[in-house]
Amino acid sequence: MSLLSSASHRRLNQLTGEWVLVSPHRTSRPWQGQVEKVRYEDRPRYDPSCYLCPGNGRANGERNPRYTGVFAFDNDFAALTSQTPAKEFARDGLLIAEGEPGRCRVLCFSPRHDLTLSRMSVREIVPVVEAWRDETMRLGALDMINYVQIFENRGAAMGASNPHPHCQIWATHSMPNEAAKESERQSAYLAQNGSCLLCDYLALEEKLAERIVCRNEHFVALVPFWAIWPFETMVLATRHIGSFTDLTGEEAMALADILRRLTIRYDNLFETDFPYSMGFHQRPTDGAPHANWHFHAHFYPPLLRSATVRKFMVGFEMLGEPQRDITPETAAAQLREVSETHYLDRSAP
Repeated sequence: MSLLSSASHRRLNQLTGEWVLVSPHRTSRPWQGQVEKVRYEDRPRYDPSCYLCPGNGRANGERNPRYTGVFAFDNDFAALTSQTPAKEFARDGLLIAEGEPGRCRVLCFSPRHDLTLSRMSVREIVPVVEAWRDETMRLGALDMINYVQIFENRGAAMGASNPHPHCQIWATHSMPNEAAKESERQSAYLAQNGSCLLCDYLALEEKLAERIVCRNEHFVALVPFWAIWPFETMVLATRHIGSFTDLTGEEAMALADILRRLTIRYDNLFETDFPYSMGFHQRPTDGAPHANWHFHAHFYPPLLRSATVRKFMVGFEMLGEPQRDITPETAAAQLREVSETHYLDRSAP
């Protein structure tokens, strides 16, 4: 394993067919940048200026109900609209475009402004998982919709415009690029091997036990062998299911559990509200069986050395291919070592 732990090398992302450059020897270089902690922001339970809090007015003039659980609504500034015609435009074989109808939804996890998934209980997260399932089912049943992408941007560092706990759901006519790449790779693997790519990958990771962060009976959180971001993780279903709509009640609770435990570990790593972009990849909703698809989530967090030091994709990474210094094995070990008791809940010494 000396090549993987000490020498520059490339790793193949089996889900996309793309490569990532790993340079573990660079972790020994001197660091004179910022390493200090950031002050915890004590947000109120209710913010009268927040357009997602219960009873408040939103930017478009509508008023939220005084909701007490999860709350979903059509995005007031949607990137996709159902009225867009799915027409094609082409000129001289070089200028090509097509209309993209769709729907954009916002889902508030809780009426409380001060919470995050890491500060919610499993019992509080289960209705969020159930809402993800219901939104997938309802939006996926629309004739114009062929893919449902659920994602959360947590923290201003990842572009979140509002700290109220929420996610977005974009339902598209076409399959987005990242999902399309994963679909093609999973399909090719199934055709060649007669088995599921991610089922086989998870079995190997559990055998090696080098990159697993935490697990329960139905889900495993791990740092993928081909991770790009410093503390990137995947959450994989242990059963071969393709979508939120396949979850049993027990699996929904297990997903809530693994999300809570993983996000607590993130917060504890640098004792901060850990920013990330997270999203679920699931089978398309075009009516085909898509037996190749294995339900999973990706977490892409930008923090590298502390709460104030971020990883940026620049230079070679924009013009060549992604690169990382800290190995996925080291990242997994660091995440495993942190407590699953949130740092804000620890008793003072």
